[in-house]
Amino acid sequence: MLRHLSLLAAVGTFAVACSPANGPAEQDSPADTALQPMVDADGYVDYRFNENYREHLRTLSADEFEGRAPGTKGEELTIDYVTSLFEANGIEPLNDDSYLQPVPLVRIAPTRVTNLAIGHDGSDSEFKYRDEMMVWTPRVVDSVAVENSDLVFVGYGIVAPEFDWNDYEGLDVEGKTVVMFVNDPGYATQDDALFTGNAMTYYGRWTYKFEEAARQGATGAIIIHETGPAGYGWGVIAGGSPVRFDLARDNRNMDRSEIEGWITAESAEKLFANVDMTLEEAHQQALSSDFEPMSLNAQASVTVENEFSYIDTHNIAGYIPGSEHPEEHVIYMAHWDHLGVEPISGDIYNGAQDNASGTAGVLSMAEEFAKGEAPERSVVFLLVGAEERGLLGSAWYASNPLLPLEQAVAGINMDVLNVYGPMRDFVVVGWENSDIQDYAAPFVDMQNRHMAPETNPEAGIFYRSDHVSLANKGVPVLYAKGGNDHFELGESWGQEQRAIFNREAYHKPADEYDPEWDLRGTHQDLWIYFRVGNQLANSRDWPQWAEGNEFEALRLESEQQRQQ
Repeated sequence: MLRHLSLLAAVGTFAVACSPANGPAEQDSPADTALQPMVDADGYVDYRFNENYREHLRTLSADEFEGRAPGTKGEELTIDYVTSLFEANGIEPLNDDSYLQPVPLVRIAPTRVTNLAIGHDGSDSEFKYRDEMMVWTPRVVDSVAVENSDLVFVGYGIVAPEFDWNDYEGLDVEGKTVVMFVNDPGYATQDDALFTGNAMTYYGRWTYKFEEAARQGATGAIIIHETGPAGYGWGVIAGGSPVRFDLARDNRNMDRSEIEGWITAESAEKLFANVDMTLEEAHQQALSSDFEPMSLNAQASVTVENEFSYIDTHNIAGYIPGSEHPEEHVIYMAHWDHLGVEPISGDIYNGAQDNASGTAGVLSMAEEFAKGEAPERSVVFLLVGAEERGLLGSAWYASNPLLPLEQAVAGINMDVLNVYGPMRDFVVVGWENSDIQDYAAPFVDMQNRHMAPETNPEAGIFYRSDHVSLANKGVPVLYAKGGNDHFELGESWGQEQRAIFNREAYHKPADEYDPEWDLRGTHQDLWIYFRVGNQLANSRDWPQWAEGNEFEALRLESEQQRQQ
């Protein structure tokens, strides 16, 4: 742990009404007074956090809401439900006199994508669309045509000053197409001293690599797909719909590369053969301390034609103004949207766990905070849209915040909450990325539970939910959830339930509300989230990123802004 470990010694195991030793006395609330914990023979401490949670979950995932897709009747019903609850509980609108923040989206549908033509020493070959490569243009234009763009291998395509790493050093890529590996050098070597070892950093995410290529001025950006470091097979990239969504920006994304995409490992082998190198040798080259970008002695050509349309969706935001420091604020967040209705079969993607569960959690937080006195700092309840389209609602909020993000104390994100009963483990996604997890530790201890890291940090799950949009502005965020070790049925049973969900229900119509769900574990986690947010909202603390973390510099910049 990074900080505040001394809190543990100051917290009685079942002392529900006490507050951590270094924090101020907290305001009485239902989480302190109305909920009397019961301890069963297995040591499970039963905290019933909010009596309305199950009804919120059931309602938001009902067929009537049609899968809560942006720009549909489901969005309208979601907005009505959330804003009515905010109004009934005296939660104030955050966007002047409105709870809504419009989020403009653009739908980009390719109508024609040619194969990727590769020129080498006067001969031509092709990589077949979907089978061997997958490309698109992020630009909101009718068509782009890249012709004879020199291919340059840039290792991992990373510029990371805090890790003393720059794959673009001394390279001008204007007019060129860069080719790079997915993930980061730490995963490739499993060396904890390199980046963060097995745990992916933000620099390993494919989204970052495209962003960096655009900053460098590259015409095209191509990532080499490998299942291990990517975390998923080629079918995830090429097997789905090619339609993409993005924010409808004034510049029509003309600051992005003309072409983005992936090639298979087999296709990459063919490219490296042009310079008498194997894929494995390219890996070794990319990890060398004296790595220099290298020409692949080949040129790429491809054409993409698009049609596009515009959709308006919304973030929903309310808050309780702070009594002493209203500009400073704690953010509770979740995404309200899901996948809507399958157009051919008519099946509804109800999205009960993903993410009616998290939306219901934020609503429960609002209800509980509304019952007590206003905290010293403001508490924001932010429900973002278009997460399933690429974290777009949270990205819009981060670029257009309704309160200055340099004044954001921290965030708590809820995405797919535990519906399988009480768990002994409280799993932190992004283990020790920041010290905000240390604020949760004493409350986890109160529940006879233990904190644990995620089991697959190499998959980069921390960077796949909405809180990363806040992290990219320097705001530390707690993203955690009940784990697998069931108090009564054990760890194997819990792992099986997660596996069943991922296999049979995740992003499928089977993600439906079940009245038999055991929500005791949900209440466990909600109680912790409440206590962490309440402590921060009644303190002068500013949680920090770990030293050397990729978001640390951003937090330090915001600290300087607060002091001006």
